Amino acid sequence: MAQASFQIVFSTHPFGLKARVRGEATFESTVAYWYAIVAELDKRPSAGLLLIDEMTGAPLSEEHWRQLVEMMKGGPLERLRIAHVKPMGLERIEYCEIFALEAGMHARVFTDEAEAVLWLRHGLS
Repeated sequence: MAQASFQIVFSTHPFGLKARVRGEATFESTVAYWYAIVAELDKRPSAGLLLIDEMTGAPLSEEHWRQLVEMMKGGPLERLRIAHVKPMGLERIEYCEIFALEAGMHARVFTDEAEAVLWLRHGLS
């Protein structure tokens, strides 16, 4: 298994937790940063997650997104709204949204942070 290589910065956002992640887009790095988000949510529970995903490189496959969602089922991600922003383009991340919705998670993907914030605000007031 390849080593995960990413940087993640957490901050408070009016609608919950904000995470900004950078690094090389590998399956291992993606799994690792989602586990880092879960660990942070254990420390500071939130109603929403604004994830700014600035990972670079080849996009994950449909199968990798399915595996990731399966790994996250049953955890704190099922209890909040997730706005996943890919400012450099969606790059097949729509599979993540589809699989997350099928798993009962409340998630959407965006290319624009302002649009993601508007979506988080809706229903969280």
